[in-house]
Formats: sequence, C-alpha cells, structure tokens
Amino acid sequence: MPGPRLDHDDGEAADHAAPLAPRAGLLPALGAVYRAQLSRAKVARIPLLFVATFQSVGIMVLMRGVVGAGSEAARAVVSGSSVLVVAFVALNLLAQYFGQLRASGGLDHYATLPVPPASVVLGAAAAYASFTVPGTLVTAGVGCLLFHLPLGNLWVLAAVVPLAGAALSGLGAALGLLAPRQELATLAGQLGMSAALLLGVLPADHMPSPVAYARDLLPSTYGVEAFARTFAAAPDWFAVLGDLAVCAAVGMASLALATWAYRRAACR
Repeated sequence: MPGPRLDHDDGEAADHAAPLAPRAGLLPALGAVYRAQLSRAKVARIPLLFVATFQSVGIMVLMRGVVGAGSEAARAVVSGSSVLVVAFVALNLLAQYFGQLRASGGLDHYATLPVPPASVVLGAAAAYASFTVPGTLVTAGVGCLLFHLPLGNLWVLAAVVPLAGAALSGLGAALGLLAPRQELATLAGQLGMSAALLLGVLPADHMPSPVAYARDLLPSTYGVEAFARTFAAAPDWFAVLGDLAVCAAVGMASLALATWAYRRAACR
C-alpha cells in the first residue's frame, strides 16, 4: 500500500517563507526613540524644567550677597548654576525615569523592538538633555547680568550643554538601570544632583583638597570649567577645548556604561 504523498507545494512554501525584518540601524532607531521620548515627556517635564531654572537662578541670587560682581568666584557661580540645570534634568530625572521603567517592566517592551540597545539609551538621553537648553540659556543670561559678566561668549553653551548633557545623561541612566529598587534610583539621582550643586557652583579654590579631588571626578565639572574660562578678558581657548574634549570623552564612557547597564537589566 503506498504511503501518504508529501505535498511538495507546502514544503516549497516553507522553504520560501518570508524572513524576519532586519534590525533597524542605529541612527534611524535613535531618531525614532528620540522623537517618541520628546513627545512623551514634554508635557510632564516642562514644569520640572521651570523648577530647575528657578532653582539655579535662586542660588545665584543667594550667592550674589557673598560673591563680588565680575570676580573669578562669580564666574564659577554663573557657570556652575547654568550647568546645574542640565544636572537636574539629565541626571536626576533620567535616573528616576529608568528606575521607574525597570520597576514597571517597561524595559520588556523595548527589548521586543528590533532596535539596538544603544539607541534606546541615547534616544532617551538626548530627549531629556534637549529640555535643558532653554533653562540653561535663561540661567546664564540672568547670571551674567546679575554678576556683571560679559554676554558675548554665551554661544559656548552650544557645546557645553550637549557634552555635559551626554555625560550626565549616561550617568543618570546607569544609576537608574543599576539600582536594585526604584526608590534607590531616585535617591541616587538626588545625590548626584546635590553633588553637581555643591561641587559645581562653589569656586574650586574655596574647597578643601579632598573635596577638590572629588570635584575632578564629576563629569559636569569640565563643562563648568570650559564655560567659566570664557568670561576672562582674554579666554584661553585651548584650555576651553581641552575641558570640552575631556567632557566629551567622559560622556562617551558614561553612555557606554549606560548601554551596558541597559543590556544587563533587559536580560533579567
């Protein structure tokens, strides 16, 4: 008795099944994540950006009572307060966001998408850093008027904000992803912002040596130093570029750490 006849059409159809869609490239995926995060967070983050700007301006007003206008300490206060807006949003809020995303299982959603892990971290970091631009400009402008500093070199913020934002965003994302609990991620973000406040706003020559060494470890310090140097009568642009280069290198390292932390958290 002849056996069952195989349906060759079915075999051929299986052999010619449509392949799965390829993973999206880094840049297209980065753009998609950036736009999604920007539209999702802009309503909730604008009030917080106002708080960050108001906080930085308030610090400068308080420091005006003890710091003379036009002095080197005034340059440190204005540059540190300006970068503090970046720290509040890019470090503090991003640590809270990734901590909440991990606790709620939101990482599982991103893990199912055909996008590189780096695009998720970079897209979210870029979206949060974008919110800092208006507040940083307002803070720097108010600080220059308050401490009688020149306004001509505020264009340097076009380099300081993205580089310091990348360094702090990577650090904030890593803190949120590595923290075992959401509450600890929030605490780590708050402590990081407090460090940026204490170590970035106060003049470096007024600090004890151990604190000055800790200041050198803070990623945003190099952005603060680069901006502060531009207030000099004859800025040392090579030193400014050197500080920005260090800030860029730290930013790449912190974003790589955040990408590794994302892979580690998504695999659990």
